[in-house]
Amino acid sequence: MRAAGLDARHERRVLLWASGVRPFSVKTKLGMLVVVSVFITTGLLMIAVRTETELRFITVFSVIAALLITQFVAHSLTAPLDEMNTVARAISHGDYTRRVRGDTRRDELGDLASTINRMADDLEAQDQQRKELVANVSHELRTPIAALRAVLENVVDGVSAADPETMRTALKQTERLGRLVETLLDLSRLDNGVVPLKARRFEVWPYLSGVLKEANMVASARAGIASGSGSHTRTDVHLHLDVSPPELTAHADPERIHQVVANLIDNAVKHSPPHGRVTVRARRGPGPQSLSLEVLDEGPGIPRSEWHRVFERFNRGSHRGSASHGPGSDGGTGLGLAIARWAVDLHGGQIGVAESTRGCRIQVTLPGESPTQS
Repeated sequence: MRAAGLDARHERRVLLWASGVRPFSVKTKLGMLVVVSVFITTGLLMIAVRTETELRFITVFSVIAALLITQFVAHSLTAPLDEMNTVARAISHGDYTRRVRGDTRRDELGDLASTINRMADDLEAQDQQRKELVANVSHELRTPIAALRAVLENVVDGVSAADPETMRTALKQTERLGRLVETLLDLSRLDNGVVPLKARRFEVWPYLSGVLKEANMVASARAGIASGSGSHTRTDVHLHLDVSPPELTAHADPERIHQVVANLIDNAVKHSPPHGRVTVRARRGPGPQSLSLEVLDEGPGIPRSEWHRVFERFNRGSHRGSASHGPGSDGGTGLGLAIARWAVDLHGGQIGVAESTRGCRIQVTLPGESPTQS
């Protein structure tokens, strides 16, 4: 009998949850308020009939009891709302440190408190990222502007002549500024979701071969003018392409994948030892027209504790140590890998640091062609 009673109560609870009525919800509390008020009034009326008490006294007692119960329930409902109003007003004035208590309540007010606290957490994180972005961008712009100003002041004051060498130095800083601005614009487009994907099917070998050839040509062209803007100037590092099978094809946006591969190569070359080797490896992914890419270098590698920070904005890879950087490397702006991550995210793919016996291995997985596209 006891087991049957427990089963019946459990079944009633399941039915309540299934119908959208929670045992501790506001609707349940208001309903209980009405039931208790009616019960007290009925009980007092029955006492009055049996004891022949005047009806007016019973009415007064019923009203007082109902008011006391209503006040108790109303306070339990309005007090959290007042606190939420105070916290929301503080958040609207830029104070993102305030939080609502009572987010553990098992009713709608607890859900609302949890939502407000999550919103405050998100706003606080975004505000911190905005401050860091302004500080980092200001720092990045200050260096080339100061260098360019010094060069031009020397020319104007007659300290230096406007010879080709001086102009190359000025051009170097101008290129650095231009590339930094272009990188920030790319990142802004990716953040705002205004970069549409133009996915198509392409052959992997000739495509990646062109990306590597372009990287070598750019490095050779800039070897005499180190830009320090995120594009490497190393000509002593050998780039190797490994695609299997040779006829491998993939379905993705070639322009965005170019950003991914170029930035990964740039990062790998910067941290390679003299006369090191960077390998770009492509294999067939798990799905139709999917692709698995890997970029491996022979540098000092990345400690596992730093893997989660690799793709953060303005992360210059200080974990590798400046002494480990190859010649001509200055760490860049720290935006290349962040752009690579966002480009992969646009495809719905994954990017991350993988285990490697030597150096660093960045692995990219692209989902390929979805069933709706086929």
